[in-house]
Amino acid sequence: MALASLSKVVLGSIAFAVFWVLAVFPSVPFMPIGRTAGALLSAVLMIIFHVISPDDAYASVDLPILGLLFATMVVGTYLKNAGMFKHLGTLLAWKSQGGRDLLCRVCIVTALASALFTNDTCCVVLTEFVLELAAERNLPAKPFLLALASSANIGSSATPIGNPQNLVIAFNSKIPFPKFLLGILPAMLAGMAVNMVMLLCMYWKDLAGGTSSGPGDDNNKQMEAVEEGMAAASPGQLQLIKSPKLRGGYCSPLMTEDISTKHPWFMQCTEERRKLFLKSFAYIVTVGMVIAYMVGLNMSWTAITTAIALVVVDFRDAEPCLDKVSYSLLVFFSGMFITVSGFNKTGLPGAIWNFMAPYSKVNSVGGISVLSVIILLLSNLASNVPTVLLMGGEVASAAALISPAAVTRSWLLLAWVSTVAGNLSLLGSAANLIVCEQARRAPRNAYDLTFWNHIVFGVPSTLIVTAIGIPLIGKINV
Repeated sequence: MALASLSKVVLGSIAFAVFWVLAVFPSVPFMPIGRTAGALLSAVLMIIFHVISPDDAYASVDLPILGLLFATMVVGTYLKNAGMFKHLGTLLAWKSQGGRDLLCRVCIVTALASALFTNDTCCVVLTEFVLELAAERNLPAKPFLLALASSANIGSSATPIGNPQNLVIAFNSKIPFPKFLLGILPAMLAGMAVNMVMLLCMYWKDLAGGTSSGPGDDNNKQMEAVEEGMAAASPGQLQLIKSPKLRGGYCSPLMTEDISTKHPWFMQCTEERRKLFLKSFAYIVTVGMVIAYMVGLNMSWTAITTAIALVVVDFRDAEPCLDKVSYSLLVFFSGMFITVSGFNKTGLPGAIWNFMAPYSKVNSVGGISVLSVIILLLSNLASNVPTVLLMGGEVASAAALISPAAVTRSWLLLAWVSTVAGNLSLLGSAANLIVCEQARRAPRNAYDLTFWNHIVFGVPSTLIVTAIGIPLIGKINV
């Protein structure tokens, strides 16, 4: 795209700069309005400055992505209240053989869970429980918090539903769920293993000992106590790290009340059996949702159908559950879509890419290296989702001149590098910030994971894991 008029380029750049500043520094002193309001402000500026028309602004909002995000939050809330994450916590602690064994479990369980339940969700639910496990065994909290945050980011790269930027890539690239999964899975598994080994090497002495002295049932009690004190886990924690607890309490699958004759046949039983039925139903329909993704059904409507099935079968007022949806996140995405679309209309991103494109071809080692460095830096400067929105189309267009296979690989490379780039610094991803905030505010065993504590491990881990994973991207073809 050719450059627009000078006034449009300048004004569009100003509007985008406002978005970038408030996305990276949501509490900046001269405009402490937060990320969500910052995204809306930038979108409004794009229209006021006539960078984008109102009709084009509405058209740029990607409704399928918003629908998938909404439904994923609802499903995740029902799964949380069905005990899914309590079981994950029990798996972490079961017959643990010491600190090193526990660290490996945190890495593996978190990575695999994040691929299906999003990295933000896993970090919100597991942070305080990991702190409890470490304290119970007289182990330092830092290696386990680093393991949780870094493994959540790495694991989430494997699927379109693992994190928000992958959702954008999956919809824009039209890559089927199985092809996306198999294209990145080898890199994710290798990256998870390398990240785990690096943590063990760096904290080997600190992890000596650590055999649990308490009975096994204490772990379940700890997880229940942690869940009771936390807000619902959802991708919305990206915007709600500082939000108060939501007023609705737990979703209805775990609520208790007398069963009356007005309820359907499956509720004409004891409350204990009803809970078991609803928990089982939540697990079954979630497995069905994943299977539907694998066979290529529409991801957005599949997730929405799963969410509404859980609401209907629960047969209670769904407001407490819907209250836990992060509508703030949906508004943030809407504003971001408009802002990025307006910035693209200035022609500036295209001009910058045209300068870099000859050095960033995906059919050469040098080109892939340059492209990866650009993605890594932009993901930490402008955040990974805006980076994907800005670069995705340009990278795919350049790859289309090579071959159709190169287009798919370019999208998968973008997903891998932009996600792992989140491990570079504490500000690189929402998952990092969630772990940091949850640990600092924990009612017991609180720990302050500082920027420098994180970056000492984050920089070498990001560079090595990214480099090891790149050659493995797209090696398995469906």
